[in-house]
Amino acid sequence: MAPKKRTSKRSPKTEKTKGYIKGAGEVVEQPIVSTIRENFMPYAMSVILSRAIPEIDGFKPSHRKLLYTMYKMGLLNGARTKSANIVGATMKLNPHGDAAIYDTMVRLSKGYEALLHPYVDSKGNFGKFYSRDMAWAASRYTEAKLAPICGELFRDIDKDTVDFVDNYDNTMQEPSLLPAAFPSVLVNANTGIAVGMASNICSFNLKEVCDTTAALIRDPEHDVRSTLPAPDFTGGCRIIYDDKVISQIYETGRGSIRLRAKYEYDKSANCIDVLAIPATTTCEVIIDKIIDLVKQGKVKEVSDIRDETGLDGLKITIDLKRNVNPDMLMAKLFKLTTLEDSYACNFNVLIGGVPMVLGVKALLEEWIAFRIECVKRRTFYERTKKADRLHLLRGLEKILLDIDKAIKIIRETDEEAEVVPNLMIGFGIDQIQAEYVAEIKLRHLNREFILKRTKDIEDLEREISELDDILKSKARIKTIIVKELKAIGDKYGQPRRSMIIYEDAVQYEEEIEAVPDYACTFFFTKEGYFKKITPQSLRMSGAHKLKDGDEITQEIELSNNCDLLFFTDKAQVYKTKASEFADTKTSVLGDYVSAKLGMDEGENAVYMVATKDYKGIMLFGFENGKVAKVPLEAYATKTNRKKLTAAYSDKSPVAGILYLREDAEVMVYSSSGRILLLHTGALALKATRSTQGVSVLKLKKAQRLFDIKPYAEGTFQKPQRYRTRSLPALGALPSAEDSADEQLSLL
Repeated sequence: MAPKKRTSKRSPKTEKTKGYIKGAGEVVEQPIVSTIRENFMPYAMSVILSRAIPEIDGFKPSHRKLLYTMYKMGLLNGARTKSANIVGATMKLNPHGDAAIYDTMVRLSKGYEALLHPYVDSKGNFGKFYSRDMAWAASRYTEAKLAPICGELFRDIDKDTVDFVDNYDNTMQEPSLLPAAFPSVLVNANTGIAVGMASNICSFNLKEVCDTTAALIRDPEHDVRSTLPAPDFTGGCRIIYDDKVISQIYETGRGSIRLRAKYEYDKSANCIDVLAIPATTTCEVIIDKIIDLVKQGKVKEVSDIRDETGLDGLKITIDLKRNVNPDMLMAKLFKLTTLEDSYACNFNVLIGGVPMVLGVKALLEEWIAFRIECVKRRTFYERTKKADRLHLLRGLEKILLDIDKAIKIIRETDEEAEVVPNLMIGFGIDQIQAEYVAEIKLRHLNREFILKRTKDIEDLEREISELDDILKSKARIKTIIVKELKAIGDKYGQPRRSMIIYEDAVQYEEEIEAVPDYACTFFFTKEGYFKKITPQSLRMSGAHKLKDGDEITQEIELSNNCDLLFFTDKAQVYKTKASEFADTKTSVLGDYVSAKLGMDEGENAVYMVATKDYKGIMLFGFENGKVAKVPLEAYATKTNRKKLTAAYSDKSPVAGILYLREDAEVMVYSSSGRILLLHTGALALKATRSTQGVSVLKLKKAQRLFDIKPYAEGTFQKPQRYRTRSLPALGALPSAEDSADEQLSLL
């Protein structure tokens, strides 16, 4: 029911009162969809366009405002100044608080070491990107200036190469883009999280990027990977080369690169020195994880670990016990810690105000188009300035041909204001030329001055002709860009830091998985308790110890190194290894699964699956009468993920979960007492875990699907009574002889 309008009860006399707003106090009905569109969408677009996503010049607005402020402060060639001064000046363009501005400056600095080519030449403690706990000093203690490479970012910015816009209070102007003379969008890493989208651009080697861009300008069909083999990361971690993944990133702009730490073994001290780590992790995270693994007994080869990072750079030292193979240990740590990690690429860039996910080649092509426009605008600007200068000299040339006449006109002019008009009439020149001539000093009216100006006219004519040829020829503009790229690559290029390795990342997997394999029986109870018991212990044990009211709902025979999947009542599944649980006896309660696996508060395990090969199917029966059939392999993951969300549909409460090795008949129970005998082959196999399945039971109001169980031959006297030819079906009430069966006692 729509809300009633509450109108104002002001009298006509009151309405005429000064300051009264017509319609104030009224309650107006407004659809929620339009409210969201009118209020949330502008915010989302502002975050996307003005905050989080970088543009083709490689910078987000916060970066650009900071660097441009430093450029206007004269910090490109001048001495360093206190960071606090820079932060304060930047607030004229970026009024988001000094802390946010200083954080941005830190991440661009040389001291922080997050960029292959830092834009800020810093002095003082700026922290380190590879340390979580190494905090940077306050802005009043540190100093900074622009790094020399910034000269290429601001090259010809004062020659109308880019558009300028007003700042937030219209008191000054700032560039909408920087006329970067090299593809900075790929040279330095950039990350941003917007509303509904994100950007994560990895870094590439500057020399390789410049060579590749130049080759692409010469030949649009150039194979980018031949000159740009892989990304390059600061710090020097290793890149595990996967041809398929690299190809995907270069073509689509999306993919995940595996990074591995660099280490050396010191035989004399029997320790491993980790000298570089993936750009996605920190020293503290790695050290904490290794300490945790040692405490759990999963890594027994380590005697001590410490952070020895100093002036020479990052260094994590791992002391080994005697007779430990360092390569084998590192292979294990690569698998269990972030010493080997993945860098997720998402090349999302604003192109003309539109967010676009582009591959490497497409991104370079967009930059080339941008740079061509910059060079065109610069050339046109220079041509205009030279043409203006030539215009002045043309007027001067006419004057210099008859200096005596010019002097006579000036001397015979009574009023100063009439000098310029009289020169215009006397020599046939315009006002601009006459103003220029009138300002010439007497000392310049000599032969040397006349000859120099005449020579300037010849030079300007030749230069303007050259600039006109450039503006008419796209090929010449491209040649200029190629020369600039080569010069930048030669001047600022550095050797590749990240070595590319082609070895198999899991070559020691068999040794790592040295888990003893032996037969076990798994027990799972209604209250969520789990026991793993060996056959010998089971033969010698008595009755199971259980909590009051608890009962064993599942008993599975398998082995110690299988996977266990625990489905919960919150539509999630938790995965673990059977070897993670200790062997026990029937005389103990066992492990409480929810606590053991760290489940969410209020979440309970309701069904267990044990498997080695992830073969078979999962059936999920929902109270609304639907049954979903999902392959068990849908729960297999390449990584060691412990928790999977959306394990099954949460649109309706789950009433029964069942694992089958292959298609078979199952019994579906309804709350009305009816039973349906269903062959799972009649159900379509769904690849999506969260599928709602298909309707199996016809349910009346207040009825629900009650349970789903496997069917054993001989359960019913006349099984045909419960079968059906089509779905959904009502099922059948149990016959008298079936009702006496113990298996139906729960009904």
